[in-house]
Amino acid sequence: MKTNKYVESLNAKTTAELAKELTDAKKELFNLRFQNATNQLDNTARITEVRKNIARIQTVMTAKSKAEA
Repeated sequence: MKTNKYVESLNAKTTAELAKELTDAKKELFNLRFQNATNQLDNTARITEVRKNIARIQTVMTAKSKAEA
């Protein structure tokens, strides 16, 4: 249920907003990996969650670009 609402919110966004969200998610993933490498990360499951969110964003972006063409 939580992911369905997230995907719905992604579908409602424009391509520019999706691109910004993608860069933010990639920055967050970098920071999480850095924290994990220095043993400062408490919730390691967050890395997997962010990776899946990045994939969801990219999927929606691809679908929008194919719909425009």
